[in-house]
Amino acid sequence: MQFEIQVSSKTKAELVDITAEVQRCIRESGVQEGVCVLFVPHTTAGLTVNENWDPSVKVDILAVLDRLVPWQASYRHTEGNAAAHVKASLLGASQTLFIQNGKLVLGTWQGVFLAEFDGPRRREVLVRILADTEGK
Repeated sequence: MQFEIQVSSKTKAELVDITAEVQRCIRESGVQEGVCVLFVPHTTAGLTVNENWDPSVKVDILAVLDRLVPWQASYRHTEGNAAAHVKASLLGASQTLFIQNGKLVLGTWQGVFLAEFDGPRRREVLVRILADTEGK
């Protein structure tokens, strides 16, 4: 079963918490046990799982990525967003998460984030829900 989550970023770089939307997809699927595969079909955005309780964590992650991959450098990509491509590659375009008792399996403070690096933009996150058929 596949769903699509629409995300509108508001700034050039931000982490947008999509945990509730992913959980809504799982609830609508009716799957109780299985896996949830997330994929962002964009070259300047990524997905990550990290703390969603303290907002300073998001600020720290973006700051460290800016230090590791500065916006201005001797990039060959001429569109002006080479750093966004590199940052998206570092985070990755997908996440695979477990579903147990109809809910995402996440740690106490964990959430799922779309990582925007070339915003503001409208993005899609594809959500594929796979039911566990073991023992059936």
